[in-house]
Amino acid sequence: MAELTQYVLTYGLPLIFGIVLLEQLGAPIPALPVLIVAGALSRDGRLSSALVLVVAMAASVIADSVWYALGRRRGQRILKTLCRISLSPDSCVRQTEAVFDRWGMPSLLFAKFIPGFSTVAPPLAGAAGASFAAFLLYDSGGAMLWAGVGVAAGMAFHRAIDRALSLLASLGGGAFILLAAGLAAFIAFKWWQRRRFYKMLRMARISVDELRRLMDDGEQPIVVDVRTAGARARDPRRIPGAVVMGVTDLDARLSELPRDREVILYCT
Repeated sequence: MAELTQYVLTYGLPLIFGIVLLEQLGAPIPALPVLIVAGALSRDGRLSSALVLVVAMAASVIADSVWYALGRRRGQRILKTLCRISLSPDSCVRQTEAVFDRWGMPSLLFAKFIPGFSTVAPPLAGAAGASFAAFLLYDSGGAMLWAGVGVAAGMAFHRAIDRALSLLASLGGGAFILLAAGLAAFIAFKWWQRRRFYKMLRMARISVDELRRLMDDGEQPIVVDVRTAGARARDPRRIPGAVVMGVTDLDARLSELPRDREVILYCT
């Protein structure tokens, strides 16, 4: 326990900065448990809770500012790139865009508590044309709230966390192997979900060239644009003749579409 505690105390702040920065840049590394442990150490007077908050906030805002700048510069394309590498591509843009479109910039205050939204929200703000001052205000508030919850939880449950640290220390190197194995298993599971999603997508997919061929051949397919309102505003381009229909309205409005023609949906 002494060696592990000394390691955390010696490298605690740089470790917190690095892990928070990597997580906010999109790496599958959970930073909240580290903040909770840091909060437990600060409760015992072995680490400054104020410094932990400042370091976590700084790392978070730096990473988010990078994504904001990319979203501002590249717009909707950066979102496509994010979801191409996402472990959950089926919900990467659609669900996060719906949250952002509903709440706007204030959504940055709670973005870090929603899986997947934490990374996608900053480039969404940039793509939406929000000013950097407004982004910085809401993003800093969200980072403070998120880091504060982690540190406060560690301070409130410091005794239980101390016991957990003691258990990890008793395991020695096996503890790190166990944690690494758990992280690897999580990533492997999400990767399997990703591959299954793409396999399902390929079964019901039509390429751009195939769609153009149908149109040129006079087949008159019905093309439905199911992007969110915010996505259409950020990228106003649309397939000629496409019908605009929200995903949530599909069930209610499918009866409006002719049954004797191909129906093709496209989203972000």
